[in-house]
Amino acid sequence: MSNNKKNSISSGFYKEPVPHITPDSPFASMMERFRFAAEILELNEGVFKYLSSPEKVIMVSIPVTMDNGDIEVFEGYRVIHNSILGPSKGGIRYSDDVTIDEVKALAAWMTWKCAVVNVPFGGAKGGVRVNPKELSQNELERLTRRYTSNMLDVFGPDRDIPAPDMNTNEQVMAWIMDTYSMNQKKTETAVVTGKPIILGGSKGRKEATGRGVVTCTLAALSKLRISPSKTSVVVQGFGNVGSVSAQLMYEQGAKIIAISDISGGYYNKDGINIPAATQYSLTNGFSLEGFDGAEKISNRELLELECDVLIPAAKEDQINKDNAPNIKAKIISEGANGPVTANADKILEEKGIMIVPDILANAGGVTVSYFEWVQDRHGYFWTEERVNRRLNRLMRESFDNLFMVSEKYSITLRQAAYVYAIDRVATTLKLRGIYA
Repeated sequence: MSNNKKNSISSGFYKEPVPHITPDSPFASMMERFRFAAEILELNEGVFKYLSSPEKVIMVSIPVTMDNGDIEVFEGYRVIHNSILGPSKGGIRYSDDVTIDEVKALAAWMTWKCAVVNVPFGGAKGGVRVNPKELSQNELERLTRRYTSNMLDVFGPDRDIPAPDMNTNEQVMAWIMDTYSMNQKKTETAVVTGKPIILGGSKGRKEATGRGVVTCTLAALSKLRISPSKTSVVVQGFGNVGSVSAQLMYEQGAKIIAISDISGGYYNKDGINIPAATQYSLTNGFSLEGFDGAEKISNRELLELECDVLIPAAKEDQINKDNAPNIKAKIISEGANGPVTANADKILEEKGIMIVPDILANAGGVTVSYFEWVQDRHGYFWTEERVNRRLNRLMRESFDNLFMVSEKYSITLRQAAYVYAIDRVATTLKLRGIYA
């Protein structure tokens, strides 16, 4: 690195705080990793500023007539972080604790995630501040349709493509697709992904994120020369991503010694029967409460179990500077977004733990979302076997790309992911230029 570049870094533009961002926020964690990659790549100051700022931040009020006739007003967000690689892509979450700061971080992660797996999309994210469990189905539909109506100038199959996220599902995507289509006077299935198959959804989409996690986990095990059949696995979170990851690792012959959900952790040193646990959860209101195939432990104890693979597939910031010294896994495959805080990365690195970062490990969802978008645009749909085969190949190629970058620069896989993704976006920006 040149002396001039070193001086420019130390003088501040890589360390300049982003306005209005709290120091411990998800966006701040993302920016810390972004700055590291920017230094390695010797990014131009202008490019750094461009890539660290969202293109658009949209906030809307969503008035909804409730079933009792009262009017409630909810707050909705959509952040377009970057669209250099193509239309922006990202989920919509419904949560009463969603913040614009969180949405900004998730939108940026989507930019890097798409770049890591070489999908021609940019990054976006959306959210509505609401507890969907407090709404009736009719109220939820009215909320979704009004939010979509407010975003008609933002959404579009060639502009910005939403998808399911926390507390949203196929039905919500169907309402978005229909509302957008009604206003366009034609059916536009490609405006969203994660739709019901009958409305243009893709086979294999529901399992895609968990399948991608497992593909990357197997690739990491291969690098460490550990056989899947001799692997002990802990999975935090038993929702869609966690349960699919557990099931697929179970089918690989791995011993799943612990799983968890909101009711707590469940540990069996001899291995848990995952099909039985899945069936129990389905018949028990999607809860493991009362599951007798393992002993009850806390989620904190679960994270600190000795194992070969730890798959955190629950929420952000589960592994931090306080519990990172107690983590005993050989590999962490991040099924959730941001489950490891930036201040825990160095601790885990010093312990020799390989982290398969979220922007690679859980990119299976956006990859098959891309497949769905392609199928919608062509009007021709693939078999599930074809979807899975292409997903596995793309995820393995992406893992190998990052592993080569990590070896080239002697950095971790997470650092390599940011270097690879940011280099791809920055190179594209340089070739396209800035429109004046």
